[in-house]
Amino acid sequence: MTHLLALIWQLRLVGAALIGVGLLHVVLPRILGWPDDLGNTSLLTRQVSYAHLFFIGLTCVLLGALPLAFARELLTGDPLPTVLLCGQTLFWGLRWVMEFAYFSPRLWRGHRLRTAGHVGLSVLWTWVTAVFAVATVHAAGQ
Repeated sequence: MTHLLALIWQLRLVGAALIGVGLLHVVLPRILGWPDDLGNTSLLTRQVSYAHLFFIGLTCVLLGALPLAFARELLTGDPLPTVLLCGQTLFWGLRWVMEFAYFSPRLWRGHRLRTAGHVGLSVLWTWVTAVFAVATVHAAGQ
């Protein structure tokens, strides 16, 4: 029972963290210097970039709201919650892979703030993926 309660709290914490990541997207363009970078691009490129940013932020909020509000229900072992957990594990696991396989180290090496961001995001995606993976295994075993 203690293990289950710990897992419920981990899911809730992950949910809160993902909502925080989603809300961070409001200021992310300024942090990354998008106004200057995108200023010389076409209107279409700027609008698509900001539209995608909005929907990525919204997706993070919605994917975080699920375990924050329904952690206990996700662990019941019923088919729908188990599939949702599996989907979250796959989604965030792929985000973890992207951190290492897609983003060039040239983007962060030698830059203190960007290196801290890379390390922080690597830890975050590892934790988020691990919590969803453990929850998926737990739910599948019910």
